[in-house]
Amino acid sequence: MNFNHLLLTSIPQKEKLISYGFEKRDDFFILKKSLNQDFYAQIVFSEKEFKAEVFETETDEKYFLVDVKTAHGAFVNSIRSMAKDLMNEIAKDCFINTDVKSLYIDFLEKELSVKGDYPWEGDNTSAVYRCKKQKWFALVMKIKFKNLGLESEEPVWAVNLKADANEIPNLIDKKSIFPAYHMNKKYWITVVLTSVTDFEKLKKLTLQSRELVETS
Repeated sequence: MNFNHLLLTSIPQKEKLISYGFEKRDDFFILKKSLNQDFYAQIVFSEKEFKAEVFETETDEKYFLVDVKTAHGAFVNSIRSMAKDLMNEIAKDCFINTDVKSLYIDFLEKELSVKGDYPWEGDNTSAVYRCKKQKWFALVMKIKFKNLGLESEEPVWAVNLKADANEIPNLIDKKSIFPAYHMNKKYWITVVLTSVTDFEKLKKLTLQSRELVETS
């Protein structure tokens, strides 16, 4: 079970992973933890992945059904739920959340002197920020990781920005910057606010977006 999306919203604290029970091996951490008397999870964490594999306690054989998307039923769903709860617990106890949405909104309102408006009826989460021409240069929205091509239904705050079409291929890293969600991917990008590690870069991208919209 892949939980890489948690790496986009949090910074791992390696000393806390050790305290939790993880064992350091070369360039990754590993933990074996019981889910119930019949199953256990083996969790692997590295800079590139955060995953859980479920095994039967008696035979040490991998329980593959939890990774089969079409496999449903009360039993397999309960095992998935236990593994998911464990991974969320580890994220809560051993990671620091890096949500910068409030900081970004503060930047838009105070430094750029723009207030967001909500143009879509019934949607009070998607706010657009407009330049002097009243065309929007930033769309702050809550979407799901799966909208960005990741395997998760978890919601995340993101912003759509206009960017130089020639620069976009080099900007996309699929960690914090993705091809635009619901916009023309040739000219727009989506930045996941909860995974931004360089706030100054985000500010520059926002200023560039406003300039590109104003001059278009």
